[in-house]
Amino acid sequence: MHMADALISPVVGGAMWVVTAGVAAYSIGKIKNDLDDKKIPLMGVMGAFVFTAQMINFAIPATGSSGHLGGGLLLSIILGPYAGFLTMASILAIQALFFADGGLLALGCNIFNLGFFTCFIAYPLIYKQIMRKGYSQSRMFSAAILAAVIGLQLGSLSVVLETLFSGKTELPFSTFLLLMQPIHLAIGVVEGLITAAVVGFVWKVCTEIIEKASPGEALGSISMKKVLSGLIVVALFTGAILSWFTSSYPDGLEWSMFKTAGVDELESVGRVHETLGDMQEKIAFLPDYGFKASESWDKIESGQQEEAWPAVSTGTSISGVVGGLMTLILAGIIGMGIRVIKRRGNAGTA
Repeated sequence: MHMADALISPVVGGAMWVVTAGVAAYSIGKIKNDLDDKKIPLMGVMGAFVFTAQMINFAIPATGSSGHLGGGLLLSIILGPYAGFLTMASILAIQALFFADGGLLALGCNIFNLGFFTCFIAYPLIYKQIMRKGYSQSRMFSAAILAAVIGLQLGSLSVVLETLFSGKTELPFSTFLLLMQPIHLAIGVVEGLITAAVVGFVWKVCTEIIEKASPGEALGSISMKKVLSGLIVVALFTGAILSWFTSSYPDGLEWSMFKTAGVDELESVGRVHETLGDMQEKIAFLPDYGFKASESWDKIESGQQEEAWPAVSTGTSISGVVGGLMTLILAGIIGMGIRVIKRRGNAGTA
């Protein structure tokens, strides 16, 4: 559900940048006692894990569409909503800047759509309320599925509204809405299952992480070696190997666009779009999670050569490993930066 710049106007894109920056500032301000030296590496590792997981599109049966993990709910459950939102922002920023996944103008929209509704609505109002009755495997699965579905439904609705306010007449509101919501309902169910599986692993290995994230408590002296090492191994394997098995079907947004307008992407018009598009093209050194367009890829695009599955690709593997590492570093830097600022603030008021 990564929006391209062509889907939104500069006014809507700029407004969502401001809104998203405000939510990020609010999150930074709310992180107080729970951002300790243990949570910072966890932010980085979770960011790397979600980055690589998002590279894998799973097919939605009988639709010709696919979906991928959003990850906002998962980040909230393990990190808390504020650190979760900031980690999601770091993931999407790395994807847009260096992999051309989602537009630069649309980055504010993408962070808001994938991060706000999951971290600040689905997690506290759905997931936490269900889990108040006590932790159990069955309750964890039901809470994760329901929260993931609602979070993704709100996010996909936001996409439709953003295109409406941008005046994209190629995507009529009612038709686009009636296609976006059902397909993302199916994607949300799968995301809920994946989220529950990962949370179940963390719960089994280190229960305290989940217990302390909910009330916003510091992780303290608990040992996270098994959790961190397990997630790092899975992230590396996912980015380097499992990414070859991604579905070739268009994702839910592209599928809905094609069914609505007959195309899976719109043409960018205007100086702002062109400028940001050129900038992204220069910065993104692994566009679409692979090397720059080659002769063999051109043959695939023109229909002269069929794309193999699994799509064994060195470029994809390097993208997964490099992108995961970059996200880990950026999320860690964000965490350390907030930690330093708060320490100085506490020292100044002492």
